[in-house]
Amino acid sequence: MHDYEVLELLLTYSIPRKDVKPIAKNLIARFGSLSGVLDAAPEELQTIEDVGLVSATHIKLVKDVCGLYLAGHLEKRNLLTSPDRVVHFSRMKLAGLSHEAFMTLFLNTQNEMIGHEIINEGTIDQVAVYPRRIVEKALARHAAGLIIVHNHPSGYTDPSDEDKSLTRSIKDAVRLLEIRLLDHIIVGQQGYFSFLENGLL
Repeated sequence: MHDYEVLELLLTYSIPRKDVKPIAKNLIARFGSLSGVLDAAPEELQTIEDVGLVSATHIKLVKDVCGLYLAGHLEKRNLLTSPDRVVHFSRMKLAGLSHEAFMTLFLNTQNEMIGHEIINEGTIDQVAVYPRRIVEKALARHAAGLIIVHNHPSGYTDPSDEDKSLTRSIKDAVRLLEIRLLDHIIVGQQGYFSFLENGLL
């Protein structure tokens, strides 16, 4: 099925008794792809003619369900041996955002995810992150390890000097409490960068 056909099928449940093919095609034209539509903010979706609050909410619900599905596939798995699953989940959560956001995955002693949280959201090219806040969140969840993730809306995933400095600061802060920083992943629309895979941890 084409992207617009998948979207057309979805829209039939929120816009009954109406030909929704033109609406689906307008959404794809505006946001570029099905993933672009799912990543769009509800207020952006509603700028398309005949897309109201119900349809926008329905579309966002699909992405949220996908997130829960991918999160479920991270449970009871050693994330060091399942890096692809971490990347897929992280890209789904952050790669489509128009601003930078910083997320932490909290792990137990078996490197299994016991929770995740978007710690902070910023602007198109930066997000403020404080190691102390990461430490507090990790202690509250009794985490033994962490994987930190943030996105680059530009699509370029190479780490900046600030990214490298932040990684060192967080690693040093959690190490004092015997919490391991297992990876820092930067995600974009077309790929990702892993500090662990590139020998930067």
